[in-house]
Amino acid sequence: MKAIVPVAGLGTRMLPATKAIPKEMLAVVDKPIIQYVIEEIADAGIKDIVLVTHSSKNSIANHFDTQFELETILERRVKRQLLKEVRSITPKGTHLIHIRQGRALGLGHAILEAQPIVGDEPCIVILPDVLLENEGIGKKGSVSSNLRAMIDRYESSGSSQIMVNPVPREQVSSFGVVDIGDVNIQPGESVAIRELVEKPPIDQAPSNMAITGRYVLDNKIWNMFDLTPVGVGEEIQLTDAIQMLLKSGEKVEAYGVVGKSHDCGSKLGLAIANLEYGLKNQEIGDDLASYVQQFATQAKTVNQ
Repeated sequence: MKAIVPVAGLGTRMLPATKAIPKEMLAVVDKPIIQYVIEEIADAGIKDIVLVTHSSKNSIANHFDTQFELETILERRVKRQLLKEVRSITPKGTHLIHIRQGRALGLGHAILEAQPIVGDEPCIVILPDVLLENEGIGKKGSVSSNLRAMIDRYESSGSSQIMVNPVPREQVSSFGVVDIGDVNIQPGESVAIRELVEKPPIDQAPSNMAITGRYVLDNKIWNMFDLTPVGVGEEIQLTDAIQMLLKSGEKVEAYGVVGKSHDCGSKLGLAIANLEYGLKNQEIGDDLASYVQQFATQAKTVNQ
């Protein structure tokens, strides 16, 4: 299987920070968002990753390329740990393939741009806005475990997998949500999807299980794009193609995320991710925790 990562979006939710910097290159502590995502995919055993990019996103390719001048300076200054980190930015054995999306015509269109590389095979789609912070999955409890579990479930059942995460009911109108009937999906469990609903009104939402940026899709999805009607702005949407897959009689399952997801495509989500990842960082975690505690005490005093 190959993974498709659409990175051609303009990141308008994060302006003005993303005026000159791709949103995927915004940092969470000491690494850009896209690096966490590539590590997640590689840890799941996927070697071939197709980045569907844009002419303004050259810094993403540069980040994963070798920078001989920097490495020479670090080696000369005996900065061995930093040199090791720089050289391991691209996971060993991983192949990054960059394809430009000439026109932004929706997520479905971006995925179709990768088809010449993927072929008529099943594929994985990862939205780089979302970071996963897993707890206690598998033997390693690694960040890849949710994705690996989805792949394993697809291979055993033949059913496409869509990751979902519960959100507060009052927020469902901001997400695509799934209809799974009266089933109460548990973390790490896959259940059949009846329908996908994009940003439903609160009183019409079939559930509070929001689609969370990870898909393992059967190869029949490629034929569905041919049947998918073009929407507003001539955009082709992945959700519509999955709906067509369901209507054709194919099974699609919702996979309940284990652990926590962070929406790093929003300012609040990125700030929270920086705080939580920072608190777990070996280098700054203790000092940051002390500062947060001190800040909370001061804020409490002021409010009183």
